[in-house]
Amino acid sequence: MDPALASSLQQLCRGGDGNQTAALDAGSADAFDNHYFKNLLAKKGLLSSDQGLVSSPDGAAATRALVQAYSYNSQRFLCDFGDAMVRMGNIAPLTGSAGQIRKKCSAAN
Repeated sequence: MDPALASSLQQLCRGGDGNQTAALDAGSADAFDNHYFKNLLAKKGLLSSDQGLVSSPDGAAATRALVQAYSYNSQRFLCDFGDAMVRMGNIAPLTGSAGQIRKKCSAAN
């Protein structure tokens, strides 16, 4: 993580206030844009799982190029996001006994 970001988060979270929040997309938290990907390339990803898209040894090779592409080309990100939302909207839900609601997310019932 970027040292300046880490320092600002330490100041923000001082005292263990569980009600304090931090924007997941610092710099454009109120806009839907590609700034999230720019943050990842600058090592300013708030969640380690997100930062792993570009910096983890096992995940970076598969996802770094996509993060870079979206960082440099806002239109590509917006178009791909729209396409993905349409595809997700077309997923037929499981009904009846065809699926399950997990009691514990990490394990099948």
